[in-house]
Amino acid sequence: MNKSIYTIIGMCLLLLIASCKQEGTKLDNAFELEGNIVGLPEGTAVKLVPGATHSNEPAIAETTAKEGKFKLTGTLEEPRFFYLVFGDNKGMIPVMLENAQVEVTATATVDDPKTGRISISQENISGSEVHGYYKKMTAFKKELESDYTSMRKATEELANLLGNARRKGDKELLDSLMATTAYEEMDKKEKAFFGKVESTTKKLISDHKDSWWGPFFMMHQYTYLTPEQAPIYDELSEEAKKSYYGKLVHESVYPKGFIGEKVSNHSLKDKDGKSFDTENIISGKKYVLIDFWASWCAPCRKEIPNLKKAYADFSDKGFEILSVSIDQKHDAWIKALGQENMSWPNLIDTGSMSKEFKVKTIPATFLVDENGVVVAENLRGKALDDKLAELLN
Repeated sequence: MNKSIYTIIGMCLLLLIASCKQEGTKLDNAFELEGNIVGLPEGTAVKLVPGATHSNEPAIAETTAKEGKFKLTGTLEEPRFFYLVFGDNKGMIPVMLENAQVEVTATATVDDPKTGRISISQENISGSEVHGYYKKMTAFKKELESDYTSMRKATEELANLLGNARRKGDKELLDSLMATTAYEEMDKKEKAFFGKVESTTKKLISDHKDSWWGPFFMMHQYTYLTPEQAPIYDELSEEAKKSYYGKLVHESVYPKGFIGEKVSNHSLKDKDGKSFDTENIISGKKYVLIDFWASWCAPCRKEIPNLKKAYADFSDKGFEILSVSIDQKHDAWIKALGQENMSWPNLIDTGSMSKEFKVKTIPATFLVDENGVVVAENLRGKALDDKLAELLN
């Protein structure tokens, strides 16, 4: 009898120990993240990079993996979302951290020895209660991904025909395709899918409007935020608005204007790798349009003919354009430059200049005077022509 009691007590202790290990040890003002990634190439750099910020943030901690093992430490005022990034963006693992002892295990596979691209599988994160909750609350995304795949598979043939017609500029063929019942059915399916995405996202945020989770899910679920999402933000509690993510959301839905502010100097490179100081480009010109764009941004490239017209009409009166690309792929930027043939300074951002202007969406333009002070924002097409005519004629 006594032996049975001791056995039961022993089993309970083992379960308690296992439970404690699973939940993780809470720390007062720091986190300790230990990783063990089987198959990770020896000496791989490991960085802890902030996520869900809608901007390129530097790593808050970094180290080097030895036999797949590493340790990262730091402090957090409140739970935060990060990416464990391996090498030069060769692979990553999302993790929600809090001040606790957290363990990350996974298996890494090098897909391509030439690029060093790494696939991550069998990942497991323990010790972070907030990560477990994050995974639970975002599990619905698998269903949405499945819905999207099914929708695309069902409409793939028509989508390809439409894409080819657009690329060729064949308006007659495009109009005929869009007049079919198949197109009507595809349009209904797309609207239903994206409607489901929107309603699911809004419910997720609304269900967490009284804590920092609400604004976090806004940052996490939306690719970018604009004043259109202000009503969603307004429904958050005061506590949620004062949180780290609440402040980030506020910056996007109630953006601070830059008119009247002086632009800092940035040293950026052209396609040949030559560095230029932006203050030197601005100096000596009456007005300079700083144009943030990227090779993959269709609206940006659609605006280029308007920029060329403005440049032709006003460059001899002291007007200059400075196009700053936020491309991550250098080759794509070089290819786009060759295609667009822009005759004004074209530089690529290091992240610092777009961060100064809090660029979330592109195209984004800022007109500055000879002193580098912003006099107008987001001028495109006729609005740009009218403003330059007002200032220079």
